[in-house]
Amino acid sequence: MAGNSAGGYRIGIDVGGTNTDAVVLDERLAVVASVKRPTTADTGEGVAAAIDAVLEASGIDPSLVTHAMLGTTHCTNAIVERRGLGRVGILRLGAPATTAVPPLEGWPDELRRAIGEHAHLLHGGFEVDGRVLAPLDEDEVREVCRRMRGEVDAVAVVGVFSPVDERQEERVAEIVAEELDVPVSRSARIGSLGLLERENATVLNAALMRTLKQMATGFVAALQARGIEATPYFGQNDGTLMQLEYALEFPVLTIGCGPTNSIRGAAHLSGASDALVVDIGGTTTDIGVLVDGFPRQSAHAVEIGGIRTNFRMPDVLSVGLGGGTIVRAEPSDSGRRIVLGPDSVGYRLTEEALAFGGSTLTATDVALTAGGVRIDGIEAPSVDPGQGRAAWAAIRELLEDTIDRMKPNAAPVPVILVGGGSIIAPDELDGVGTLIRPDHFGAANAVGAALGEIAGQIEKIYRLDGPHADRRAARDDASAEAVDRARLAGADPATVEVVAIEELPVAYSDGQAVLIRARAVGRLAA
Repeated sequence: MAGNSAGGYRIGIDVGGTNTDAVVLDERLAVVASVKRPTTADTGEGVAAAIDAVLEASGIDPSLVTHAMLGTTHCTNAIVERRGLGRVGILRLGAPATTAVPPLEGWPDELRRAIGEHAHLLHGGFEVDGRVLAPLDEDEVREVCRRMRGEVDAVAVVGVFSPVDERQEERVAEIVAEELDVPVSRSARIGSLGLLERENATVLNAALMRTLKQMATGFVAALQARGIEATPYFGQNDGTLMQLEYALEFPVLTIGCGPTNSIRGAAHLSGASDALVVDIGGTTTDIGVLVDGFPRQSAHAVEIGGIRTNFRMPDVLSVGLGGGTIVRAEPSDSGRRIVLGPDSVGYRLTEEALAFGGSTLTATDVALTAGGVRIDGIEAPSVDPGQGRAAWAAIRELLEDTIDRMKPNAAPVPVILVGGGSIIAPDELDGVGTLIRPDHFGAANAVGAALGEIAGQIEKIYRLDGPHADRRAARDDASAEAVDRARLAGADPATVEVVAIEELPVAYSDGQAVLIRARAVGRLAA
C-alpha cells in the first residue's frame, strides 16, 4: 500500500465518448497511477469501474482520498442527443418591446419539444443606459407561475439588459421560489450582452439542472460506496473546478470541460505554459491553445447542439478524427480515395477494429500497419499496403491542416500530444516545432480535472455616471464579485487573486457605459 500523503490524495476522472480515464495525484500533484476504462452506456457504471481500477493500480487506502474531481460530457451529450433534459419555464422580461422574436426562436423542433412549451413574454426590462424599459408586473409573474405548476422542472428568468441592472431578475426569482418548488436560472449570472444568445444559454442551463443532478448523485454514491469521503468537484469550461453545489446551479459551465481538462493536464505533465495542445480521443481530435498555463477562451458566440449562446467557452477546434475513426476507400474520378470518418466505432474499438478481431478498418489499424505504431499484446492487422499508406497520409494531412488553422502565425509551434488516441499521430508534422508526448499522456484529461484550481468570473455593464462614476470603483466592484464567485465555487478565500480584468466600450450607448470582465482564481479550500 502506498504511503500516506499529508495533504491527501486526489482522484481525477474524465468521462469521454470512448473512454473514461482516472488518475490519482499525491499532495505534490504527481501522478501516482492512471487507468483507462471503456465508457459505458450508463456513464455511472463506467465511472465506478474507473474508480475501482485506479484505486487498485495506486494501492492507496480510499480513506486517504480527500478530493474527487469529475469532468464529464454528460451535459453536452444531453443537448446533442436531446435526451434527459428537464422541462423549462421561460420568463422573458421584455414586453412590449421584444415581442417580434419570441423565446426559442430558431431552435430545432426536437429540442423545443424536449424543453416544453412554457415560454412567456412578461412586462419588464431595462434600457442600455439603465432606464426602466417597462415596470415589472408581479401579479403577471405569479399568474404565469401558477399555470406552470407541475409542468416544469426549472425556470429560466431573462431580462432585457439585465447585465446592466439585475434587480428585476432577482425579484422574479424570489416570486418563483414562493410559487414553485423548482430551481431558477438567472441570465445575468450566466451570459453576456445579446438578449437571444444569453436567453438560450440560460434556458439550456435550466434544462441541464436535473441532468447534472442525476450524474452528481451517481458520482457521490460511487465514492461513498468505496469509503471515499472526499469533497466532490466538477470541471468547468475554463479549465478550473467548481464544487458540487455550484455546479448544480450552473451545469452549463461543464460544457467544454473535456478539452480544457486536457489542455490543463498537458501543461502540467509537460511543464509547458504556451503551446498548442492536440487531444486525440477515440472519436474526435480537439485542438486548443495553451496561454500562460490556461486554455484560451473563445471571443465569439458558440453554437451547442444548433443553439447559439454567449457564455464563456474554450477556444477549441474539433475534427472527426480519433483512434476509432472508421476508414473507407470510396470510388472517385481518379480511382479510389480515402475517407476518414467522421463516424467512429467509439468505445466499441476493442470489439470492432481489425486489430482486435473485428471487421472494421479504423485509424488505429492504419497506425499499427502503415505508421509502425505498437500496442502491447496487439499484432498489426492485415491491411492492403496501398490503402494503408494512403490512409496514413490522409491522417497526417488532416492533423497538419487542423493545427495550421489554430496557429497564431506561420512559424512552427510547440505541440503537446495527449489523449489515448494520440498514437495515431505521426512523430513528425509539418509546421510543428517541438512535438511533446509527456508521460501519462493518455490520461491528461483526468490529470487536468484533478489539478484543483477554482475560478470565478464576472461580466457586467457599469454606468460611469451612476454609483460607479469612477472607473476604478467599477473595476474594484467587478473584481470583488469575481473573487466572491470563486469563493462560492469552492476556492480558499486566502488564496484567491484577480488574474485578469478587461474593460470594453458598449456599442450603441452614449459613451457612459462600460463592459468589465474580471476573473479570479484560487486554490481548493481545505
